[in-house]
Amino acid sequence: MHSSSKLTRFLVGLALAVTWLSGCDAPPAERPAAGSSPSGQPARGADLQDPPEVVSRNGVLRTTIVVERRKVLVGDRRLWALTYNGRYMPPTLRVQPGDRIELAMENRVGAEWQGVTADTNLHTHGLHVSPRQPADDIFISIKPHTTYHYSYQLPRDIKPGTYWYHSHIDMHSAAQVAGGESGVIIIDGLRKYLPSSLRNITEHVIALKDNQIQGDEIKIHPLSIQAKTNRTVNGQQNPVVHIRPGETQLWRLANIGANIYYELRLKGSTFHVIAQDGYPVHRIYSADTLIIPAAARYDVLVQGGSAGTAQLETLPFYTGPAGNSFPQANLATVVTGGPSVVRARIPSVFGPLDDLSHAEIADRKTMVYTENKAGTRFFINRKDYDPNRVDFVSRLNTIEEWTIRNDTQEDHSFHVHTNQFQVMSLNGKAVDPAHSWHETVNVLRGQKLVLRIHFTNFTGRTVLHCHLLNHEDMGMMSVLDIVDDRAAQSTDENAGH
Repeated sequence: MHSSSKLTRFLVGLALAVTWLSGCDAPPAERPAAGSSPSGQPARGADLQDPPEVVSRNGVLRTTIVVERRKVLVGDRRLWALTYNGRYMPPTLRVQPGDRIELAMENRVGAEWQGVTADTNLHTHGLHVSPRQPADDIFISIKPHTTYHYSYQLPRDIKPGTYWYHSHIDMHSAAQVAGGESGVIIIDGLRKYLPSSLRNITEHVIALKDNQIQGDEIKIHPLSIQAKTNRTVNGQQNPVVHIRPGETQLWRLANIGANIYYELRLKGSTFHVIAQDGYPVHRIYSADTLIIPAAARYDVLVQGGSAGTAQLETLPFYTGPAGNSFPQANLATVVTGGPSVVRARIPSVFGPLDDLSHAEIADRKTMVYTENKAGTRFFINRKDYDPNRVDFVSRLNTIEEWTIRNDTQEDHSFHVHTNQFQVMSLNGKAVDPAHSWHETVNVLRGQKLVLRIHFTNFTGRTVLHCHLLNHEDMGMMSVLDIVDDRAAQSTDENAGH
């Protein structure tokens, strides 16, 4: 697979576009981080630390997430940040299909910070759960000094893979996620698709979070997306990942930042993709580079080569004339050493094949991205986001075909809550159904993609949006109401037609 072709770039994630917001303050000059080399690239840090885990027991995961503004270690500096449970890189929530998550969110932020609201909430990104209270309702606000009790019932057939959780508060999602409010969710079950010889391999979370620094705090508002940003892995600065020659490891690559994206490369190695956005692929594919938009995840197998050292890096990336150029940066140092092992054969077939190519289509909708010339307002079907207006109505237990068109001069991503979707074509070219399922995908500037969504299990109001969170906060979001068949009747005026 070559990432140079447009179709393949889509299949490995593509670029999430970013915009330098007009009127934003110029970013302060940043000194190299402590421990950096003279070039400004971070020197080799400590060994990679996987985030602590909270694991379900007897079908239930019970936990509390405390939101606070605290001074904590971020990379190799102590900075004021928005933390979950006192950490910039909070616990990973690990569950099984069919489990229930009982999560109390306690808001201790107390007051506005840098002009950003102290209200917050929680979105379980990618999970196929109810959009209604007390589950994944992103319309609620948790006030300071209060606690909200979330309860999520996972379906038994929910897809195994990597997901994440983060703030989704109206107008301030970008600021709160940039400040640190994000963590990883893992639904176990991927290993059952691997041959027995690979079911006990070492696993690592590779959570990508970035921050802009202003004095002794993370800058959260106003955010200029083009500004220099410090990229961390699991909250660490250029950590060391150890692997033996020939060894196979499972890496959970997750971009859990607010606005930027990564084109990952590990020179001399190949990423073997087994799941994307929490959906196991039917046929494993390999890529030398992976483009990971903000919010996207890839579960990959990585194999150790000859003894030596290599950088896990993000390559330079350009998102279009109205977008941004992002520089190369080293993220982690991979050290291959120790006794070698026999290199395993990577299987070709992996998860089940799910394909909506021949499904009966109940409705067709069109969604168009536009923006103003100044890059300060972003629109879906020429409308600003309004939480009190329903923009699309879809019926439970039906399959719809959506055309997503980007009429701007920069890339935008498309993310829909509650249900994953199958991408059918990009600019009229069919996408291989063996690895076509996502819930966050890029739409290249001036291009369109066609996708199909099967609305199952859950009704209620939810949203779809560009997952460049600055764009979402500045209007590029719509309300989708999923209704029961009997309630739909004549209500679907379909603002998207």
